[in-house]
Amino acid sequence: MSERVSAEERVVEKLKEKGWQIVCAESCTGGMIASTLVNVAGVSEVLSESYVTYANSAKEKLLGVSKDALEKWGAVSREVAKQMAVGAAGRAGAQTAVAVTGIAGPDGGTPEKPVGLVFIGCFVNGKVLVTENHFDGNRLEIRQQTTKAALMQLLECLE
Repeated sequence: MSERVSAEERVVEKLKEKGWQIVCAESCTGGMIASTLVNVAGVSEVLSESYVTYANSAKEKLLGVSKDALEKWGAVSREVAKQMAVGAAGRAGAQTAVAVTGIAGPDGGTPEKPVGLVFIGCFVNGKVLVTENHFDGNRLEIRQQTTKAALMQLLECLE
């Protein structure tokens, strides 16, 4: 019986098949998505760089997220996730990017944007898909759920 293939292994395999590069732009996960991808042998063929842009100033400086978007919608928004994904792909010259921005808690939530709210953006060859997600649990669990969901969304976008 063969072992179950993980989402990260499938993502790396798909990227290798296409000859594409991927870049990660992470806020609430703090590098966990890139770290998970790096668990896969041979990932260096498809992952050349990654960004952890926790502060708004880093999102602007490193990814080109507009100050207007941050002021109008806030860092945890569909628009910022989209700009993070597009900006990361552009900066890295990659065909594929995954971006996450959210509230991992336990503090920082509001009635409009509760703890566990995460936007995941996938950029694949010029097209962007952003989803709104609501996760439960403690800070680590929310980060882990975000990482898993981001990899699954990326896999769907690649197929």
